[in-house]
Amino acid sequence: MKARAFSYFRARTVEEALDAHARGGDEARFIAGGQSLVPALALRLQAPRILIDINHIDELRGVRRDGEWLRIGALTRHCEMLSEPLIAEFAPLLRAAAPFVAHPAIRNRGTLGGSVALADPSSEFPAVVLALDAEIEIAGAAGRRRVRAGDFFLDLFETALAPGELLVAVHIPLFRSNQRIAFDELARRRGDYALVGCGIVGSFENDLIQDIRIAFFSVGNVPTRARHAEAALVGARMDADRIVAAQAGLDNDLAPADSDDVPPAMRLHLARVLLGRLLGRIGEAA
Repeated sequence: MKARAFSYFRARTVEEALDAHARGGDEARFIAGGQSLVPALALRLQAPRILIDINHIDELRGVRRDGEWLRIGALTRHCEMLSEPLIAEFAPLLRAAAPFVAHPAIRNRGTLGGSVALADPSSEFPAVVLALDAEIEIAGAAGRRRVRAGDFFLDLFETALAPGELLVAVHIPLFRSNQRIAFDELARRRGDYALVGCGIVGSFENDLIQDIRIAFFSVGNVPTRARHAEAALVGARMDADRIVAAQAGLDNDLAPADSDDVPPAMRLHLARVLLGRLLGRIGEAA
């Protein structure tokens, strides 16, 4: 099957991209890395009449420190998570997750903005920005706004992006010296979608867990905070008893859907195993 015939427009600024989308309406789509959109076009799961190429918009590029935030442009490629010094220093959880994203050919083209905007519940980066308490910068006809990651992911492939809006950047609070991170996933083969995955950011004060954010993916329709597990850890030392209590809290945090390949009980069991491993690593690092 081939994509339906469409028109093409190369935008040079965010305003040009928004204007072109306004003219195209429901028949317009933005394209950057194209790692999700191009297969959908080929299968005619999407059939827009105009593609708006945003790859040449300078504002969407680059990584820079902006006060107490790290601003990562939407066009930042997955592979840049591994090579950009500012990400290694100020957003190491992104760097830890990047090697697990698909395969090198996809990482060389896929963009952070595209991954976050698509909101695939099996993808690594949406869960990571949730764990990092990031803010998503959005441009639209009404102007600019920033949405916290916890309010951005609404449902399966559904986000706070309104029709015609464009994800401009992801803003991440700077990593601090008292913080520890951990990331891992369980998959049948490296590069496959994870059976379950998790990213964690914890803050420590005198060996006590001051704050911790645990975000899972591949366990529901959206990346999911494990709030009961977090509550079992805050104010305590990271010891075996606390880890067991956090694992038990997942019963109230996660509700994996039934599927043909992995029963919900098995996915929940894998989530407990993975959480135990990651909390153990954080405890050793602290």
